[in-house]
Amino acid sequence: MAETFAMPITDDQGGNAGGAGPPGEGLAARMASVSEKLAGAAQIRDQVSPQERDAAGETRYAKSEGLSIAYQVSGKGPDLVFIPGSLSHVELGWETPPMMQMFRRLSQFSRMITFDKRGTGLSDRGTELPTLEERMDDVRAVMDATECEKAAIVGISEGGPMALLFAATYPERVTALVLWATFARLSWAPDYPRGIDPQVGHDFCDQIEQSWGHGAIWPFISTQDAPDDEVTRRHLARIERSSATPAMAAAANRFSLLIDARHALSSISAPTLVVHRTGDPLIGVEHARYMAAHIAGARMKEFPGEFHESYLDKDEEILDEIEEFLTGTRQDHEIDRVLKTVLFTDIAESTERATSMGDRRWQELLDAHDSAVRCELERFHGHEVKTTGDGFLACFDGPARAIRCATAIGERTHTIGLEVRAGLHSGECVARGGDFAGVAVHIGARVASLAAPGEVLVTGTVRDLVTGSGIEFADRGRHTLRGVPGDWQLLAVTG
Repeated sequence: MAETFAMPITDDQGGNAGGAGPPGEGLAARMASVSEKLAGAAQIRDQVSPQERDAAGETRYAKSEGLSIAYQVSGKGPDLVFIPGSLSHVELGWETPPMMQMFRRLSQFSRMITFDKRGTGLSDRGTELPTLEERMDDVRAVMDATECEKAAIVGISEGGPMALLFAATYPERVTALVLWATFARLSWAPDYPRGIDPQVGHDFCDQIEQSWGHGAIWPFISTQDAPDDEVTRRHLARIERSSATPAMAAAANRFSLLIDARHALSSISAPTLVVHRTGDPLIGVEHARYMAAHIAGARMKEFPGEFHESYLDKDEEILDEIEEFLTGTRQDHEIDRVLKTVLFTDIAESTERATSMGDRRWQELLDAHDSAVRCELERFHGHEVKTTGDGFLACFDGPARAIRCATAIGERTHTIGLEVRAGLHSGECVARGGDFAGVAVHIGARVASLAAPGEVLVTGTVRDLVTGSGIEFADRGRHTLRGVPGDWQLLAVTG
């Protein structure tokens, strides 16, 4: 059980309330006592092996030039260091495509170590944007903190140049190198005509700073195949706000325009795999081809697709290729397909409410909302899959229970001053670990985005499955759901 450390109450002069002695003497004594206890707790933690700490999946911190770098370790097997793109969040990554899919797959065949670069996510914010060399030191600091002598390095997007430089500088610590959707140089130069116009890039970074935090930027710089619906937008807005401030988001992407790691390519001796989408709209495949041509013995593998990274779990083929390259085998990953009713919930007008209430009061209300939703999920035997910004994704074995749960959630959250919209669909889902994916999930999300505040909206499929249950519906007409073929009849639950 964790020990509680209580701080004393002091009077206005800093001494003990009602006590004798010099001002602050009692407080100083108690602070010394607390410090001693904390030091003892730290010694106990130090006696636990890194492997035992890693098994807990906790976020920990490594020191790099006085800054705290947040990292996580998961899985068992050969060490692998995953260097993310320009912006990340080591905890929300497990809840957000595409990092969620990447983390789970990589940790299935390796001890995966990943981190937030300085200035982003849960790592310390600096006053200035770090250099590529300083960021490379963060990799070394995290490896040292996890007692990782050498590892396969996987660098994705803007994390690629850092991976390149690290592999060239510390070849004794790199067993293999994977460069995924990345570049050695991004901007145009006389000797690099395949680069983009720097001015166009800087103008786009200005737009990033102006629009950051609302979920509109992430689909442009990462997941171009993300669904265009309100539930997804709110989820991406949360990852934007959590990964960086608007200024840092713009600065991190401007940094990409200044990088030139081409000098490191000829010094790389580790076995190297370069993987890239031929239709990547953010970083053209010609950048990958350049790297592969200038790294001795590099293997180039191109994949179809007009996105940088996939929100819709379409990166499996690339992850298969990486697994085979690093382990020598490509395992057959069983995909469990199950019939489920999926429920998406979302707080209506949450952005406006949060702005008007302030962060503290809004967080208290959000905590009450989460508690209410989880209580109803337990009562109706629903399974919480994950939170989605200001809402939940849950699944049920039966549609009638799902409808009754959604109705109960709406009634309960209404009593605390919130209006929750809900969307349901029944269909075949793909189960991966604790998550669910597939067309049925995407349909559920789109249905929820069309629901009015306080409304439970379902597809005709759900209505047909609960015939005879006594649940009543009102027809809301036929709708086209983005990315889903055909028209879909939607109905509101009325009783």
